[in-house]
Amino acid sequence: MIARTTVSERSWRPLGSGPSRRSRWLRSTLSNMGLLILCTTFLWGIPADAAPEPLRIVFIAYQNPNQLVEDVRPVVAYLEERLQRKVEYFTATDYAAVVEALRNETADVGFMGPLQYLLAHEHAGARPILGEIYNGSSTYHSRIFVRKDSGIRNLKDLKGKNFAFVDPISSSGYLYPLEIFVEAGLIENRDQTDRFFRRNYFAGGDEQAIRAVLNGFVDAAGIGQYSFSLLRGEERDQVISIADSKPIPSHCVVVRKGLEGAAANSLRDSLLALNEGENRPLLKYLYNVDGYVEVDHQTFAGTEELARKHGFLPALEPSPSEEPASKLDSSGQRK
Repeated sequence: MIARTTVSERSWRPLGSGPSRRSRWLRSTLSNMGLLILCTTFLWGIPADAAPEPLRIVFIAYQNPNQLVEDVRPVVAYLEERLQRKVEYFTATDYAAVVEALRNETADVGFMGPLQYLLAHEHAGARPILGEIYNGSSTYHSRIFVRKDSGIRNLKDLKGKNFAFVDPISSSGYLYPLEIFVEAGLIENRDQTDRFFRRNYFAGGDEQAIRAVLNGFVDAAGIGQYSFSLLRGEERDQVISIADSKPIPSHCVVVRKGLEGAAANSLRDSLLALNEGENRPLLKYLYNVDGYVEVDHQTFAGTEELARKHGFLPALEPSPSEEPASKLDSSGQRK
């Protein structure tokens, strides 16, 4: 009987039965192709050169909208370079259109006044990121302007006169002028303006309002203090102010609800960077401001209080502790 030595199939192969170079190369190639297909499938829809969606900005045109379109071009070019994304922009000629653009998400960013921001916040969840600095201040005033030769020297003299406001949702051109007359005890709310004035109008813009005074179309107007600079030098000598409002937070840069935080932060940082350095001259194209300062919703608390007082925003429900005792039972619950 002949003894046999057994060798496992793993450790023994007939000579020449191992994989050839060609077969090894083919196997490696197929393996690498499978990995490539897997990676391509995983990354499908996220190409390396995919550009972010354009950032859409709406600017309010206080004067000539066509001129504003040209003015902001250098700023838009600067933002595109800083943000590394395309910036699309358009202008609105009335304040309501700016609020609506953020509400219906046709704009991601808006430049607007305090009352417009509060309406955009109330109805669309918008939030402010920056406030303007103008003439070294982050606040300004509304003023009541009259012709110097009108004989009108105080607010009481405006009883029975013609008066111009700016816009139904203007801060310095409606809300704060109303408060000037309320604080003077001449009216109680905005519904009483028709009783105090002979007629009152919305002029549609700061320049239109102050020129209505200059040209005698109205006896007075309530407008932001800087509207005075919209007149030529010789015209300014013909107009004076007879009353000032309490301080108003400056106009602000607002972003819509849902705009990604990184985009909002990059925009904020890019505009703040204009406060100093080689790009500072660009500020003259952004309403000729001196710079920007960070703000939040609390910055506009005083304006919000007035807006609720005068019915621009719904009144807040009083907390149980603030309700009259007659409306609460012994346990503090509403009857």
